[in-house]
Amino acid sequence: MSRSSRLKMKKGKWWKIPLLLLAFLLIGGGVYAYTIYSGAKNTVDKKMQEQVTAIDTEVTTKKMKEKEPLNILLMGVDERSGDRGRSDALMVLSVDPENNRSQLISIPRDTRTEMVGDDPQAGNMDKINHAYAFGGTDMAVNTVENFLDFELDYYVKMNMEGLSEMVDAVGGITVDNELSWTDTGYYEKGYEYEKGNIEMNGEKTMGYVRMRYQDPNGDFGRNERQRKVIQGIIDKGASVGSVNKIGDIMDVLGGNVTTNMDFSTMQNMLMNYRSARENMTTYQMTGSGTKIEGIYYLQVPDKEVENVQEMIKEYSS
Repeated sequence: MSRSSRLKMKKGKWWKIPLLLLAFLLIGGGVYAYTIYSGAKNTVDKKMQEQVTAIDTEVTTKKMKEKEPLNILLMGVDERSGDRGRSDALMVLSVDPENNRSQLISIPRDTRTEMVGDDPQAGNMDKINHAYAFGGTDMAVNTVENFLDFELDYYVKMNMEGLSEMVDAVGGITVDNELSWTDTGYYEKGYEYEKGNIEMNGEKTMGYVRMRYQDPNGDFGRNERQRKVIQGIIDKGASVGSVNKIGDIMDVLGGNVTTNMDFSTMQNMLMNYRSARENMTTYQMTGSGTKIEGIYYLQVPDKEVENVQEMIKEYSS
């Protein structure tokens, strides 16, 4: 299948927090390291693992054994009963263990690009997050590869409704809130998010990361709050006090996360690619909004696409 490229980012749903997927994997890896939760392997291999035809597992397994750079697609999906949902959060994580670095590139959900895969919509120009709605993970993988002209090694997909469950599973989190505002109704209408350190349960966290319009920094401010939530989950999940919550954590993982990694792959990544976390850079693709036949899209200039392609190639070579 051909792999080409084109396009960029803008506003996404409140749950645009793909880093959370990494946090979940790291927690899962920690479970293995401590050998505390005997069912971790079964949860990953029996409940979370799902292979896709778009990714050649033999090639990726060989790359991992040789500790070569890897590219991982992170998807946050809104899955509802009777509806496959859309991949409203899309990020490409590139890990380079030899140079102890990694990068996370955000792809805007409204990016207009060619749909690629086995679906009647293939060949049409549409929003990149619609690829998952049309053809599932396979089409999402093929479309992202085509868009940025590279090959993915793994994917991690999470139903983002699991965010609330994860926060509750670790016993709540604490974040340093830099902007005070009043909730308009998602968590508790009229609830005040005070400036300073605040403790949050799952529902309150959803209200915290969902807010955008009251933030003068828009998506950038929301993304910063999302990163704080992710860090809060990692910190709380790694604490000694969370050891007795591992069963709950694994239940959330098993019910909300899907990946083509098996447990041994996660173990390998934790052990051999840990150094790549030492230096992480993040990048958000940008473009200009436009309406085509009354539908909003984000048009990403060719120059921006080429720039991101080079960023990925630099980490992959």
